[in-house]
Amino acid sequence: MVSGGPYGLEDIIGKAGYLRALLMLAIIPFLWSLPTSLMVGELASAIPCEGGFYVWVRRALGPFWGFQEAWLSLSASVFDMAIYPTIFVLYLGRVLPTWTAGYRGTLWALAVVIGCTLWNLKGAKAVGESAVVMFCILLSPFVVLVVVALYQWHGHGAGALTHPISTPDIAGAISVTLWNYMGWDNASTVAQEVDEPQHNYPRAMLGSATLVAITYILPLLAVGLAGLAPGQFSTGAWTDAARILAGPALGFSVVLGGMINGVGMFNPLMMSYTRLPYAMAEDRLLPRFFTRLNRFGVPWPSVIFCAIIWALALNFTFERLISIDLVLYGGSLILEFVALAVLRHREPSLNRPFRVPGGMPGVIATGIFPTLLIAFAMWAARDEKVLGLPALLFAVIVALTGALIYPLTKLLTRTQPLN
Repeated sequence: MVSGGPYGLEDIIGKAGYLRALLMLAIIPFLWSLPTSLMVGELASAIPCEGGFYVWVRRALGPFWGFQEAWLSLSASVFDMAIYPTIFVLYLGRVLPTWTAGYRGTLWALAVVIGCTLWNLKGAKAVGESAVVMFCILLSPFVVLVVVALYQWHGHGAGALTHPISTPDIAGAISVTLWNYMGWDNASTVAQEVDEPQHNYPRAMLGSATLVAITYILPLLAVGLAGLAPGQFSTGAWTDAARILAGPALGFSVVLGGMINGVGMFNPLMMSYTRLPYAMAEDRLLPRFFTRLNRFGVPWPSVIFCAIIWALALNFTFERLISIDLVLYGGSLILEFVALAVLRHREPSLNRPFRVPGGMPGVIATGIFPTLLIAFAMWAARDEKVLGLPALLFAVIVALTGALIYPLTKLLTRTQPLN
């Protein structure tokens, strides 16, 4: 749910150059991933409920803010989930450009959505096991790429590491880095479907943060040492790097890995987001229809509803999707850090198998850097346009819409039977 390997890092290199990109990938996990992992580790192990972060915020701040948390997360998902079919199409177009030209690209993206919808209907176990297999497959070409690149380097010189970028975009590079390191809280929404969540969530959060950073930094460092110019990198450029360093066979393998990345990220994230309408319906904030389960325990109405909504954003560009996603996701993440502090204060006796260290000062400090980075992402998105509106104004409208819809939702669901 957090990482599909190095795919998506190309724009960081192209916008900032190797040295700056390496610094971002090494530093930002300590300011962004680690604090979020600590927060999720505590709350997911203490409150392992279906719906995850929605349940935490509702319990800490009340049903109104719980609804806003779910609203912002689902709104962000509209743009986040469109990124992965877009990556699938971009990599397919590297080897078969005529297959993705015009409307064909949209049809391929739509096929990813439909395929993952059918996959998700088979349950969390099927999605989880396949995600591990796909991650190993898509990462294998990069193992070869790193070995070949280091062999060509031979320990002499610094390759292209010190080459400057003619028109650097540091703000854009930071935004892409944040996107590549976000999503730790998504795993929380399926807590009731996880074995021993009290023990497994903290281990998964902290272990994954380290693993993800390694899988990002090593390939980037290797191709820099091999001498590939940073200016040639944009989304999908890993294919060209593999072809230059090792030939067309590895280039084709990277293309296949990129397509698997699109499916492999979309599939588990679909599992995560679709538990939100289910949990909200359990709290009578959405129609009870969303609580219906199939024989695999999957809330199928929620899966189908979300798939339809996500399909509507498939034509946005990669960069625009990231900007919008960060702005909306940032609002929901801030609410989660607030919930962490409030629950520490209001429920000190709550059983917490894992605790953010440092007491209440440690809890407050944990949320400082992620909040500052979210503020930076909002500033960086100031020039982005969504439906003709500035991205920040669009985000404000989305947030206010959630506040207006909440009383209407309460009114429409008030007369529903409890069972």
